[in-house]
Formats: sequence, C-alpha cells, structure tokens
Amino acid sequence: MRNTSETIKENSHVMNAQGGEKKVMKKILSVALSTAMAFSMFASVAFGDTAVSPQQQFDALKAKGVFTGYPDGTAGLDKEMTRAEFAKVITKLLGLKEITGVYSYNDKNYNAKNWAAPYIEAVTAAGIMEGKNVEKKIFDFNGKVTIEEMAKVLTIALDLEVPTETNNSATAWAKGYVQAAINAGLLDSSLNFQSNASRQLLVGAAYAIDQEQSLKVASYDVTEAGKVVTFKMSDGESVKVTLDKALEANKETEVKFTYKDKSFTEKVTYKTTVAQAVQSVKAGNLKQVVVTFDGTVDETTATEVSNYTIANKTIDSATLSDDKTSVTLLLADGSALNSQRATDLKIANVKNADATKTFSQTVSFTPADVTIPTVESVTALGTKAIKIKFSEPVDRSQAAVSGNYRVDGNVVAASVSYSYPDTVILTTNLTEGEHTLTVSKVQDFSGLTIVPVDNKFTATVDTAAPEVTSVTSTDLKKVVVTFNEPVKNVTSAYANTTSNSASISVSDNKVTLTFANNLNLSENAITLKGVRDYSDNSADRTTTVTPTLDTTRPTVVSTGFAQDSNGNYIATLKFSKDVSRTSAETRSNYVLTDKDGKIASITGINTYGYPTGAIEYNSTNKTVSVNLGKSIGDDTYTLTVSGIQDTSTIANTLLPYALVVNGAEARVGKIDRSWIANGYVYVEYNTNVATSGTGSALEPEKYTVGGTAITTYASDVELVSANTVRISLDNKPSSLTVNNGSILTASYIANADGEYITEGGSYQLRSTIGTSSVAATSAYATSRTSVTIEFNAAISFVNPTGFSVDSKKPSNYSLSNDRKTLTLTFSDANKLAADFTGAINVEAGAAQDTFGNNVTVGVTVKDQIKPEVDEASAAFSATQATYLYVTASEDLQINSDLVTQAAVKRLFTVTVNDTKTTDFTVGVDTVNPNKLYIKFDVAPAATDYVSVSFNGSNNAGSKAITDKSADKNALTTFDVSDLVSNLK
Repeated sequence: MRNTSETIKENSHVMNAQGGEKKVMKKILSVALSTAMAFSMFASVAFGDTAVSPQQQFDALKAKGVFTGYPDGTAGLDKEMTRAEFAKVITKLLGLKEITGVYSYNDKNYNAKNWAAPYIEAVTAAGIMEGKNVEKKIFDFNGKVTIEEMAKVLTIALDLEVPTETNNSATAWAKGYVQAAINAGLLDSSLNFQSNASRQLLVGAAYAIDQEQSLKVASYDVTEAGKVVTFKMSDGESVKVTLDKALEANKETEVKFTYKDKSFTEKVTYKTTVAQAVQSVKAGNLKQVVVTFDGTVDETTATEVSNYTIANKTIDSATLSDDKTSVTLLLADGSALNSQRATDLKIANVKNADATKTFSQTVSFTPADVTIPTVESVTALGTKAIKIKFSEPVDRSQAAVSGNYRVDGNVVAASVSYSYPDTVILTTNLTEGEHTLTVSKVQDFSGLTIVPVDNKFTATVDTAAPEVTSVTSTDLKKVVVTFNEPVKNVTSAYANTTSNSASISVSDNKVTLTFANNLNLSENAITLKGVRDYSDNSADRTTTVTPTLDTTRPTVVSTGFAQDSNGNYIATLKFSKDVSRTSAETRSNYVLTDKDGKIASITGINTYGYPTGAIEYNSTNKTVSVNLGKSIGDDTYTLTVSGIQDTSTIANTLLPYALVVNGAEARVGKIDRSWIANGYVYVEYNTNVATSGTGSALEPEKYTVGGTAITTYASDVELVSANTVRISLDNKPSSLTVNNGSILTASYIANADGEYITEGGSYQLRSTIGTSSVAATSAYATSRTSVTIEFNAAISFVNPTGFSVDSKKPSNYSLSNDRKTLTLTFSDANKLAADFTGAINVEAGAAQDTFGNNVTVGVTVKDQIKPEVDEASAAFSATQATYLYVTASEDLQINSDLVTQAAVKRLFTVTVNDTKTTDFTVGVDTVNPNKLYIKFDVAPAATDYVSVSFNGSNNAGSKAITDKSADKNALTTFDVSDLVSNLK
C-alpha cells in the first residue's frame, strides 16, 4: 500500500516524515561529527533552537544509566571526555555485555577496583576499541578522546569501508578511518583531527544514538474514515500518513512509512462500530423488509422513507433499531411483497453514523414468509378492553372480526379496533382476575393462519384516569405528553390560556399537541381536558413544560434530477425537516456552476448563477424543486444550496450542500421530431436508441402512422445516426397516405443503455409528422452582445453571417454540448439596443441539422438584457443641489409592489467623507426614466467626497430596481466616487 507522509511542525521544530535510505547510525553520527566540525553544541544543530538542552540530554541518559556524572552532581559538560567514559557510553548504547574478572591491559590501577574495567573489556572484546599502546597493552583510560579516535570507533561501529587512498591531515594510524568518515560525509577534511572532543559533544552524540535506537511507534490514531493514520512516536513527535486507499474497517493492515531516515512497518486496525457496508436485506414476511448494516447508521437519513425504493410498492415507515444497525421498512397498508420472487431494494442517501460514508446501492432479496403469526402480547386495559399485539403484520380482514377472539373459551361481544400493522384493541367487559384469550383465523399477508393458543392475562379494575409520566417539547409549538397507559381520546388542550388551543393526535400512550401560537421560552402550563382511557376513566390533566429549542440544522436527505414534460431540468431536494418557504424559494440560495467552478453560462441561469425558472417548496413532503431551464445538455454542473432555514422559532440554517447534476442522465427520452423527405419518414429521438434486444428501435412492427402499422407501408427501418431512424416508403400502397400532420407512434423503444423510454407513464411515444426544418422554440437576448436561440433538434452546421438580429450581423457563435442551443455573439461596435425585442432573420442554409434540413426561427427575442449604469454619467443637478443622477442603458423602474423604499436604500452604500449615511432617498426621474437619482437630505458641500455603491447581486434577488421589460431585468452593480466639485 503506497502512502504519503506529510511534513509536520510541532513544538516549532520542523521535520519531514520521509527521507533517504542511509543507515540510521550513519545519519546520527554524521550530525554529531558535523557539529564537532563546526565547533557547535550538538543539540542546537541536530534539534534546532527549541530542542532539549545538553543538560536535559545528560539527565535523560543518566536516568538510563548511560552517564553517572561527577561526585558533586554536575554533568561536567565543559570537560573533555576520557577514554574510559567513552568506553562506558559505547557499551551502554550498543547494549554490549559488561565483562568482569578479566583485565586485558597493564595500566596502573587497572584491576577489579577500576570502575571502567568492565566497559573497557566489553568494547575490547567487541573489537570496537583497543589500547593506545598495543604492544605494552596500555589502554590509557584517563586519556582524552580525540576526533580521530572517535572517527575510528564510528567507522568500526558503522562498518564503513576503509579506503586505501587518503588525503587528510590525521595521524598515520587514523588516516584510513578519518578518510572513511570524510568520504561518508561525516567529517570535513579541514578539521584538526588530533584535537580533543568535549563531554558535551559526547552527550549530544550519545543522546541522538539513544533516541534513534529506542525510536518506535508509541500509539496511532486512524481518522478521515481510514484514509489518514497519525503515528505518535516515542520521541513525542507525530507522523501523519495519508494513504492512497482507505483502510478496510476492522481489519489489521500493514502501513509503511519513514521517519528520521528509519523505515517503519506497523500493523494498524481501523476500528469502528460505524457502518461501512450493507450486511443483508431480508424479508421474513410480506410487509416488512429488514436492512442490516455492519455498524451504526445516521438516524435522520436511515429513517427517511424516500431513501428506500421498491418498484411498484409504497413504503409507509422506516424504523431504526435501538442499536442503530438495522432499519425495518414497513410497506403501506394495501401494498405487499410477492412471496418467493426476487425483488430489488434501492437504497440512496443513507449515511453512516459519522457521515463518512453514504450508501447508494441496489440490493436484491427474495421474500420468504414461512413463519406462522403468533400473539406477542396480551394486555388488559382495566376491565373494559384488551390490547393484542401480533408478532408480525396481520391482515385486517380477519383481525377485525370479533368472532375470531374468545375469552375463557367464549366468543365475546366486542368492538374491534384494528391498528395497522399488528395491533388490535377489543372493547369488552371483563371480570376482575385471570383470563385466557384464544385467537383464531387471523392471517398474515402470505395467508399463513395463526395457530390457536391460550394466552393468559389478568384484568384488574382500573379506576384511575391516565397520569402524565413525561412531557417534552423541542419547538415552541409542539408538545408530546406521555401517559402511564394507552389513551383513548382527549377532549381539548391549551397552553397557558384557552386562547392558545392545540390540535390533538393520540397514538397509544402518547398525545401530541400542536399549538396555534408559540409557547413561552420559560415554563408553560399545559392543560389537557377529558383525558380518557379504555376503562372510561376520564380526568383533566395539567403539567408544565419548558421548551428545549430546536438546534438541529436541516439537512438534505435525498435528491433527484430529471427532465419534465416541457424539457426543463428540475433538481429536487428533500430536507430532513420542514423549512421556511421564503428561504427555500429565494433564488440567491441556489448557485449553478460548471465543471470548472465558474458560473454556468446557460439559458435559465443568470449572471450570478441563480436559476431564473420556478422554485417551488412543498411543505407536505419537505421537498423543493428548482427549475434549471432547458439548456443543461450533456454537461455536468454543481448546484450549491445554502441559506435554507427551518421553521423553528430560532431558525437553524442548512450547511452549504452541493448537488452534482448531469443532463444526459436526467433526460426524459422522447421523439424530438419526425418528418418526410425523399420517400422516407425520419424519426429523431432526443437520446441514442437501442439497436438490438427487446428495446430495439429498428423493428418495423413497433411503429404506426395514422393508426396503421408501418409494416403495411414498408419493412425497412434503418439507423441513420445514433438517435435517428428512417422508414422507407417505397412499398407504400397508393391507398395509404403519409402527410404532414399524420400521427406517428413508436412503442417499447429503449435508449442505448437498454432502459425503455416512456411518455407520461406509457411505453407508446407519439409525434406529429411535420416539415423537415429545425424550429426554434425560444430566443433570449442575454446581453447587448449575445442572443441565445433554443431549437427542437441538434444543429450540425452554422454560418453566423446568415443570421441578423435588429439588422445587426453576429461576429461569432457557439453551440451547447447537445447542439440544441445556439448563442450568437455580436461585437462591441455592433451592439443590440439595451431594450431590444423583436425577430431574428435567418437565411436559407445559414444553419442545418445532420440531414441537411434548414433551421427556422419564428419566435420573438425576449429581452433579458440587464440595465447598466454609465458611471461616468454621475452628476449633481445644476438646479437641485441635493440630487445626484446616474444614467442607465435603458429606462428603469422601482418595483414598489415588491419592495419598500427602506429595502431599496439597503441596496446602496452611501458615504460622505468616508462617513456612512442613510439620510437619502432613491428614485427614477419621471421625465427621463433612464435616469436614477440619489436625493440627499442635506446637499453635500463642493469640497465633500461622495461615494455611492449599488449592490447588483442583492438586487438580482429582490428585483427592486429593474428595466421595464416583462422579465424585469435587474439593474447591475455600479460604483461612483468623487469630489462633489468634480460631479457638477
């Protein structure tokens, strides 16, 4: 598994988690000797200014027994180190075995009382050090250690190759060792190799060696759903490793990385109880499907019914298990699975518990109901009712028959209340004491019948009305009151005063109250009148509740993207909770960008990225639909949704949500057009069609013209392009006519992916045979240099000079990906009028489809040109000193039916000498409506500096100031800043 490990900065010390392939010891001692070479302290060079001090290094090594220190307790860092001290350090660091009882040297006082003897013998036996005088066997344990002596020890310890050719100033015996160290980059050739090394240098080198030898992984942490592993090292630093492929959950895996030039291979496990996969989908009866995950899932998305789809079945509810690992889907009353038939469950937008994974997949399962229903529980509700709960959903037709229930062997006269899917309440009089209930003939939805079994229960006289056990409120208008027994009904309820009454919903022992007006943020008195149980005990109950405000943000739980019957692409988003209609339908809360992250430049989206089509919110199913126009084509776009707020008293706001949409995937298949040419009927679809299999578009028997099978006309249907077929009329009988206006039908045609194309739910597609020309369906002037034309079919050839708009010729053009949208571009010298509306003239042959058919444009160009202000036109009135005028490219209007003057003013930022002011009004000149004015309450002096900024972005949403076209195109941003004297 390849990984990347990033540079980490901790404690102001920067290191890189990756390095070369040098030996570990070589790297350590290279640093040490480089320090000696530079006559610096090892610690400051090797570890940076914030590293541990030499004294701290000494203390750490002393704690491990590597150093002892002097009798006075000092480290003696400024002293030069002896050969005995060096021998001890090397022995301790390399883990050599101390040797006692052997004395290989003839030094005076070298005996059992010499503290250094065991260490000297250890390094001698290891071949790392030897005496200063080999012949006389003198070790010289009190002698100082020179740099060249250190070089020899390091060369031996690192197993460096000793060269035969040398070029250094070391003593003859040391030249080879020193040259080896120089060649390895450990020494500089200009050093005085005969000079002594200090104890501080020894401490630094020893500390680095000890740290490297003991360096290991102390712990690790897996984050970002197994994508990142952070290793905590024994030296206190951290190494963050980013993997190419996320770790498989709960499986031990090796991860390799390098740190301080040392390679590590660690076994790690991404331990999680959060779901990573759908474990199984099973249906043990025909009404419930159990989806089991391998871990926990998010309750909000897992219990959203719209996130599950079973073809031709309606799902009533989705219930999450207590351990949050399985979801039980209950089909609606009147909808059932087919036994022993393979069925697909489509799961979409279900998130796991930490939202790191979203499940969107289809799982096949086969319902198998072989379990006979049983009575799960029997509970007496006082002495006047019995509550029966079955082990699975049961059929109402038998469950609601009173004759199927016997108490103590006798059929009872009881009214039966069936509650879908598995509960029955029998209202009947009982004597106090133990009873036996026997149920017969009740069936599940696969026809399996309950086996009569005696169920013991005890009836106790109930003389107490229901008591409140808890009351909760997560909003200021809804309260849930829980009672100690099932509630039959509640007469009325109110909060604080009778004027704030509530609608009432009863479910078993829970009563949900929804109030007309908000509750107080402090304590509220809740009164419920006539709370009645099944023993007909009734009482008024009063309780109190202090609302817990809803602080949960709304989330998007499911999305959709499809083309409607008019060809518009509609994005739908379903929210986890009810949201404010105002925020859901505010255009500026939706921005469409292209694959490069730029504002989508298509019809139906304005210059700010806001949709211009309808945005509609349905509060019943908490879904908003956003019309993105007809020009999406086959491109991929991102719709970013933000600013949506819920209906809580203190609103919670949706975090920005990005929906990726693609026109090719959403397009509704249909016949774009059909026409007659040269003895053929051409049929053009809006998508590529299948040419084989059951959905093939090349089978003559699938077509009719005027109600007559095409086989009567001809038997030859051939593909002429990926989305177009032609039918030969050579063999058509003279008695049959095929004319413009004849109705052509095509049945059971599939697209290139094998999916059948439907029209209004029918597999029969209809088209009126027309002329061969390609017709424009709409045209828009989106700016003074751009006109967009939408056609009913793809164009393959364009000559822009064959078009004219307002007697002006375009200089260039562009086609959308689906080639159905043509944009004509005009030069600045040839601009359209700012308020242009009119016709487009097109010469024959100026544009054609693949088959050489000419285009026609019979639609009027709509004005979608946004008015602009000429900033250079800004000037104060010569006669009215308080009026500052600016001139727009066309006549303007302030839409007072949409906004107030205060709202208009909020679009402006006006300052006088850098001081913001609100002492002004805004208007449009009645004589010259292309002039907009800002009227100051007090006329600025000639020496004042005035600045006026207009927020065109906000104006696009509110349409406070627009042109006078039917579409009310919003005035764009402008800024004016200057001395008043320059604006006269």
